[in-house]
Amino acid sequence: MNEEQWLEKRVEELADKCRMRDIPSHTEFLNLNEQDIFYRTMQKQRDVRYVLAGGYPMAERKVGLFLPSYAEDGDVSMLPVSCVHILPLNAKFADTLSHRDYLGALMNLGIERHKTGDIVTDGTRAWLFCMTDLAQYICDHLRQVRHTSVYGEIGEVPEEVLQPRFETIEGSVASVRLDALLALAFRTSRSKMVPCLEAGQVFVNGRLVLSASEAPPEGAIVSVRHMGRFIYRGVKNETKKGRLFVVVDRYV
Repeated sequence: MNEEQWLEKRVEELADKCRMRDIPSHTEFLNLNEQDIFYRTMQKQRDVRYVLAGGYPMAERKVGLFLPSYAEDGDVSMLPVSCVHILPLNAKFADTLSHRDYLGALMNLGIERHKTGDIVTDGTRAWLFCMTDLAQYICDHLRQVRHTSVYGEIGEVPEEVLQPRFETIEGSVASVRLDALLALAFRTSRSKMVPCLEAGQVFVNGRLVLSASEAPPEGAIVSVRHMGRFIYRGVKNETKKGRLFVVVDRYV
């Protein structure tokens, strides 16, 4: 059994558990490829409601939560995800730290990647989303990131994470095709984005998309591996020549 088959079976088992026992069940954190497998598997499980969430609106890594009958659609209150604030003991002497630095420090603790979600950092602080049963362990054991002494505390998701920084990009396209939006967001040509699509690197709301002609819905989160993410905000107006003036917010 390969990894994809194993994940399909695991998702089916969790969906069955929720349906038969009427209790919430959940996966661990899923990357974009795994989320696509999750979506495809759930096309055969239409009698079970679910939500994919990662602890904050722009999360890339997400947990699949299956909802019991007494939960409302989209309810994330049962999501077993906590936010750990990672702070320097002495900000004056702290290094500038990257996502990779924090991730490496967590891996050095023996923590498996599927137990942790996104890591949001401003260079001196970080906010880690992780499975709730792991949060206190991280607070108790994470003491250093590179050469910087740190401490962790479980807390609410701060405004800096709930309201991420975006670069708003506007431009005209002939039609709302995915390749055109990609070219606009990443300031390149449509032809240069086609290999990313063909290589399976483009995801719309967590679903793998291979077609350049796909038209994402307004508000869709588009992720491109190794390049970044943006939100498609929609068509602002139409030019006299019939071109569409669109807006995207690129995550920075």
